[in-house]
Amino acid sequence: MRMKFNKLSQLLLVSAAGLLVAGLMTACEVLTVDFVFVASSKAAGPNNYGEIDVFEINSESGAMRQIPTSPFPSGGRNPVAEAVSSDNTNLYVVNQDDNSIVQFIIGNDGKLYPQNTTNTPGIFPIAVAVNGANLFILDTYQPLPTCSTADPCSGSVAAYGITPSKDNPPSDALGAPLTNPSLGTNYWPLSLTGSNAGHVLVPTALNVLASGASLYVTAYDSNASPTVGYVFGFSIGSGGALTPLNGGAPFAAGTHPSGIASDSTNSFVYVSDYATGQVLAYAINGGSLTPLSGSPFQAGDQPAAIVVDPKYPYAYVANSLDSTVTAYSIGSGGALSSLGTYSTGSQPVAIGIDPSTNHFLFTANFLGSGASGTISGFEVNTTAGTLVNSQNSPYLANAFPTAVAAIPHNGTLK
Repeated sequence: MRMKFNKLSQLLLVSAAGLLVAGLMTACEVLTVDFVFVASSKAAGPNNYGEIDVFEINSESGAMRQIPTSPFPSGGRNPVAEAVSSDNTNLYVVNQDDNSIVQFIIGNDGKLYPQNTTNTPGIFPIAVAVNGANLFILDTYQPLPTCSTADPCSGSVAAYGITPSKDNPPSDALGAPLTNPSLGTNYWPLSLTGSNAGHVLVPTALNVLASGASLYVTAYDSNASPTVGYVFGFSIGSGGALTPLNGGAPFAAGTHPSGIASDSTNSFVYVSDYATGQVLAYAINGGSLTPLSGSPFQAGDQPAAIVVDPKYPYAYVANSLDSTVTAYSIGSGGALSSLGTYSTGSQPVAIGIDPSTNHFLFTANFLGSGASGTISGFEVNTTAGTLVNSQNSPYLANAFPTAVAAIPHNGTLK
């Protein structure tokens, strides 16, 4: 029997359908807790640009999936590092082969909109960090006429002021690199004194304290055999200019430091050592670093990156050769206690924690699976620090992923 509907019934059905769709959309929005931006160094398109995969994390299962319009061109060749603005509305992507920083607006749906491109002072940028109104970049070589891969020189760090925009969404702008008043240059070189003066220091990572008071750079002496690792410290002035700590002398840091992270209380710094498979731990005393009792702590083989949970007392290290993550609890004095080792995709080189709930962890796996890279996702037990695989992990990404960054859904922590 065929049913007939009057106009009122039709309107009620349309209204109910609309409410159902709205409810489903709202549910989807609630379930997306973070957007994760994964830089892939695979060349793509006519300009040989790298790509940025954008994943959303499901708040219930931790499952990650790419948004429909992902990936996006990185705006340059060989993207190797990423950072997010303090208000979570802008993404900065470092393209190593172009010596460039590309700034993107992040849409409410996670989409990326390229805005501005800025060149770095030096050659082959390797790492980036944003803190408040400043961006810091780490270059492999100083901008000297004699510096090249054929004739390498030591690296350097530079600082930029960030001018926030009043637009909606805001499109921040980087100013010119700040001046180093002691040298009259637009960068701060890494260097040794005494008998080691002139040795080539290869930078590997940088970290800015949550307080914004200090910045630390890891590097190793390539002229030494075996290599010798260091941490250089800088205090950050009100305008972002840097002042070397410890009279410019670095702190000892193993053999080949590869990653660096600090805790949210600005009390401890942790450095992964690629060559020895260890984590070095330091207490911060007025900007100076003092090795902790019991340091170094054992990690896996060739640890490449480290992250400290900003909310809970845990640290995690991505071990590239083992294809694992080592989990640690952080004691009241900063010492690390191993909580176990967890398998990832092949060769994890970057690691991050979701900034919305601090409940999910992810790694970028450089070799991945076949022709694709992968992202491994984990759910963090916030009372124990242990990890379990997120649903359907690992997830496919573009080839050779190198870096990760993330924002809370809708760009705020509210």
